[in-house]
Amino acid sequence: MTAGELAVLLAAVLCCIGFAALVVVLLRVLDTLRDLRHEVATLRAETGPLLAELQQSTRSASAVVEEARHDLERFDRVLGSAEAISDAMVGSGRVARAALSTPVIKTAAFATGTSRAVRRLRGRDDHELSRGRGSRRARAQDRIERGGAAG
Repeated sequence: MTAGELAVLLAAVLCCIGFAALVVVLLRVLDTLRDLRHEVATLRAETGPLLAELQQSTRSASAVVEEARHDLERFDRVLGSAEAISDAMVGSGRVARAALSTPVIKTAAFATGTSRAVRRLRGRDDHELSRGRGSRRARAQDRIERGGAAG
């Protein structure tokens, strides 16, 4: 064997070893892919029900949010009505106060003036009124002060 033949033989052996190593690596990659496919199938089997439950929960939450939105709109309408009623009551209170305060004050003043006039006509002066509003005690005290007899 010549050196050239020996080199070709050595190259052929090395190529066979390289191909054998490549076949071993490819078989390992194939086994790993099979394991990966099995794990993906298991993951799909486990996550399928979870995804279905998540979708159901999402639909349920969406329904709850829609109901809450409806209730909020209804509450907003009720609150608007309450504000309108409150504003109307405030306005009516002002109107009632403006309409009734002056006549009530004038009536009270008229009644007070009339009662004072009646008392003066009966012979009581302001001094007697301020001391006891014309009571027997006040009249007796006035008589004592004037030096009159009690009776």
